[in-house]
Amino acid sequence: MNEIVLKTDNLTKQYGKSNAVDHVNLTIEEGDIYGFIGENGAGKTTFMRMICGLIFPTSGNIELFGKREKKEVTDARRNIGSMIEHPAIYPNMSALSNLEVQKRYLSLDISKEEEIELLKLVGLPADERKKAGRFSMGMKQRLGIAMALLGDPKFLILDEPTVGLDPVGVVELRHLLGKIHKEKKITMLISSHNLSELEKLSNKYGIMHKGKLLKEFASEEMKMECEKKSCDLETFLIEIIKSAGERI
Repeated sequence: MNEIVLKTDNLTKQYGKSNAVDHVNLTIEEGDIYGFIGENGAGKTTFMRMICGLIFPTSGNIELFGKREKKEVTDARRNIGSMIEHPAIYPNMSALSNLEVQKRYLSLDISKEEEIELLKLVGLPADERKKAGRFSMGMKQRLGIAMALLGDPKFLILDEPTVGLDPVGVVELRHLLGKIHKEKKITMLISSHNLSELEKLSNKYGIMHKGKLLKEFASEEMKMECEKKSCDLETFLIEIIKSAGERI
């Protein structure tokens, strides 16, 4: 069994009388590309924000890299790179300058040469003249991922990285994430509505619905179930959600 990167124990976030995340028990192991699936409002982003320390849980526990104590979890978050909801870039700065600002904010000891190599990895030029505000959506997403990779994290959390991309951009991003996973041996948690692309990347899935984690399953298990029922991933997931809806 690989090292457990993330494990949650009844993790819950309550707003008013509603649970945006409802007693979620989730496990991600080293090397996983974990596909996080669910409709809008299912609780995926709220869950990711809690893992990154952007909001506090109402109850439950987070274990990161085997650490459970509050201070240890806070320290362990230094090994996380994230892009939540949309890339947080400065539109009037170049890609390289954006990395420089992020580096200073995180107090990282990284050379300009390393920043340029990171831009090359994600397929962006280190051109100081072109401002990020003039980038295509795909380039902005690539820059957001480069910023998340600063500091060489062990765990990458990406919230809807394909949103707003055209079909070519979606395929290019999928190839980029596969390349990063292979070259950097990095564990990933990726939420996406693009199930066909997620299916080509992920080895494990979790299905969220109304704040609850309905099911976790490996890609091999999903393929076997789909073959039995002669259905695709989307149909398989809809069946699980409909079945759960009758119980919730």
